Amino acid sequence: MVTEGGANTAAPTPRDPGRPAFLELFFDLTYVFAMISLVKTLAGDVSWTGAGQTLVLLLAFTLVWAVTTWAADTLDLTRPAVQVQFIGVAAGSLLLAAAAPDAYDGRGLLFAITYLAIHLGSSSYYLLLLPSAAEPRRSGRVFFWYTIAAVGWIGGALATGHIRLLLWAATVAMEYVAASLGWPLPKLGRSQPQEWHLVGERVAERYRQFVIIALGAAIFVTGTTFTLSDYTRERAWALLVVFTTVVLAWRIYIYRAGELLTEAIARSANPSLLTQSAAVTHLIMVAGIGGMAVTSHLVVMRPFGETPPSYAAVILGGPALFLVGRAALDYTVFGRLSRSRLAGLVLLAGAAPAAGLLPPVMVALLAMSILALVAAANLVSTHRHARAPMPPALG
Repeated sequence: MVTEGGANTAAPTPRDPGRPAFLELFFDLTYVFAMISLVKTLAGDVSWTGAGQTLVLLLAFTLVWAVTTWAADTLDLTRPAVQVQFIGVAAGSLLLAAAAPDAYDGRGLLFAITYLAIHLGSSSYYLLLLPSAAEPRRSGRVFFWYTIAAVGWIGGALATGHIRLLLWAATVAMEYVAASLGWPLPKLGRSQPQEWHLVGERVAERYRQFVIIALGAAIFVTGTTFTLSDYTRERAWALLVVFTTVVLAWRIYIYRAGELLTEAIARSANPSLLTQSAAVTHLIMVAGIGGMAVTSHLVVMRPFGETPPSYAAVILGGPALFLVGRAALDYTVFGRLSRSRLAGLVLLAGAAPAAGLLPPVMVALLAMSILALVAAANLVSTHRHARAPMPPALG
């Protein structure tokens, strides 16, 4: 994904360019709330329609987070004018998260207008208040594409039911295609990698923080769900199972590809493309962790009883989606697919037929056990065969 960028291509700030600024960490707080909001939205409607609606919103939030993160590489975050813009995006993101639960009901227009205001406002701000020679090429591209996206977002907000979902899904898909192509424009062409002064260490750290946002939201939902329900031995057992699942997700993520992403970007023959590939893999993992957060709500609220197919899909699908993203990250860093991830996916698929015969907490325990096996296999494999980053030749 490519962002609108900023004004000053120089790096006049005294801070370590490989470390995110405190302002960025403050900005991330709004996205913890956004993830919690999306998890609660899906938990309230565990269906294919609910999953589709939540996915569209997640893609929209991720694009705002990503363009802001990438823009930070070309901005001097110590400048008051830049800080005002970052805080403005944080405020807009907070409003966006507050509107998300009712985005497909009465607050659709508020969501669409806020989303467009963030993107178009950021592009206009960079163009007018932080001018530079490269700015018309960077922010101008983004502004152009979001004027087109405005038709889909506003049109969808004025529609109802499935029409809104279809229009928004098509629009956000167009945004991702445009971003992956470098926001192409007639005569100007697409954005070139040299326009974005990305620091591999810093970008990798920001991606790790994106995963931490999702894990933090999962822990928050787990704790609040237990607090708001009756204290029973069954719910305490469910709390232990779902929390352990989140811990295992963190462990599987960070060991070892998550730790070596920075080095992989540095070694890559095409760092810009590898950075985009890593962004996609992290998005998939965050979606999977979001499914685990929904699982924590469902399982802690009702540990025993029947497990509807929709519950089984979330309980097993969240870890499966996470492993898909994690396997893709292995390929991004090492140029190979991990057999333990693939084995975990096979085991989760094999557990699906039995899910309807077990209570929700037992299905969650089964998913947790599979993740534990994946984590153990990963640990044993690394001790036997220490691997150095060998990113694939992307191009």
